[in-house]
Amino acid sequence: MSLRFIPPAAALAVAMAALLPAPGTARAADFTVRSVEVPELKGVFGEVKSRTVVPARARIGGTVRSVTVSEGDKVKEGDEIALVVDDKNALTLNAADARIKELTSQLDNAKIELDRAQQLVARGVASQARLDTAKTQFDVATNQVTASQADRAVILQRAREGAVLAPADGRVLTVPVTPGSVVLAGDEIARVASGAYSLRLSLPERHAASIREGGTVRIGERGISQDKAGTPATARPGRIVKVYPEISAGRVMADVEVDGLGSYFVNERTLVWVEIGRRSVLAVPADLIRTQHGIDYVTLATAGGPLDVPVILGERFAGDDGERVEILTGLKDGDVISAAGR
Repeated sequence: MSLRFIPPAAALAVAMAALLPAPGTARAADFTVRSVEVPELKGVFGEVKSRTVVPARARIGGTVRSVTVSEGDKVKEGDEIALVVDDKNALTLNAADARIKELTSQLDNAKIELDRAQQLVARGVASQARLDTAKTQFDVATNQVTASQADRAVILQRAREGAVLAPADGRVLTVPVTPGSVVLAGDEIARVASGAYSLRLSLPERHAASIREGGTVRIGERGISQDKAGTPATARPGRIVKVYPEISAGRVMADVEVDGLGSYFVNERTLVWVEIGRRSVLAVPADLIRTQHGIDYVTLATAGGPLDVPVILGERFAGDDGERVEILTGLKDGDVISAAGR
């Protein structure tokens, strides 16, 4: 049996050829570029709003004696947040008490007259008409005392209504009065944000037909700058819960429900990306792109071997298996990106 000597360089070439795939075939880990549909996102600012803002109003007119809350305080329904005092209530109550005493005295006299008439009629000295008159006077005096007591109860209730109560659980937004302020019945003493927070969006009229209730949006991190808000790929999801049917000043309004807004200020703005349509793009995993000297490259697997191709990148978005990057130019549908180029 004869052995043939193989030079070391030739042996290395044979070993490398055995490890490399045949020309024109893709590795198992290679990525084939395909056209995919992605949402067309529009960045807008959303304002944090309370779903309901309830005013706490004065029920009587008078002078604000005390205010027990300030902006930002949390209140429970029924908590006293201010006290309105009408000095005339005390005078009216004194007059009512004096009136009750007067009518009570008349009632006592009417009772005495009724008892005397009953005794005289029983002895046959007085007529039945006198008894009927005395009884009528007694009934009138009784009703007058009852009416005066009801008037006094109304005055007491009016004084109790000077306490301004929180209409619902929530956070106090504004308190436009101070102790000593003169208010009328129905004046606003405080505004309470009583509902859960949501994001209020204002979109141009041309996008009105593109948004719908139940649609998904992306909410950036807290802050109004792009650096703080992040990108749509890193933003958290939210859901459109209401689209308002009226367009005002060329804008359509919508509310977005999202967790984690409890610590935000009311009317605070944050960046939101809203889906206004869909488009077809070529996108590749972010880890298949490398940058050299300020130019982005991907490595294509071709029949002639790996080929570095410069590309221009577009937006980044979240794919099913990680972050994807849109390729604006440099690739076409069906190109195979070599995993060796990572």
